[in-house]
Amino acid sequence: MRILIVVAGKPALKFTRGAVEEYLKRLARHGNYELKIIKAGDSESVSKRLLDASAGSYRFALDERGSTPTTREFSSQLEALETEGIVKSVAFLIGASDGHTEHLRQSCDRCLSLSKLTLQHEFALAILLEQLYRVASIRSGSPYHRD
Repeated sequence: MRILIVVAGKPALKFTRGAVEEYLKRLARHGNYELKIIKAGDSESVSKRLLDASAGSYRFALDERGSTPTTREFSSQLEALETEGIVKSVAFLIGASDGHTEHLRQSCDRCLSLSKLTLQHEFALAILLEQLYRVASIRSGSPYHRD
């Protein structure tokens, strides 16, 4: 299953860029992960670009109003999508500073919250990639994740 992460704007902070690079490198050993960066802007234009870039994928909107699964629950959700065989691509959508429009949230299959706190998009990207790596390590049986 292809995993697409679409984010508005490049990470500007050195330490988040480093985290993004590190986790993308680690994830490359575990499957088909792609980071797509779109132009930042107002929520209307960003939401449109996010939806366009993720067309045909099962979509997760990252939003503080979404559900907050545990890592194991998140792993199970992704595994279920893959084992059903219907979903070929999953996209995680991270908006810019103005957040997502209601239209985008309604157009997505799920809303996922990494925290009830509002996270700056660079942090959300780094945290999401770490969690995706954690899920991959659970599935591969590596000792990275500990309950």
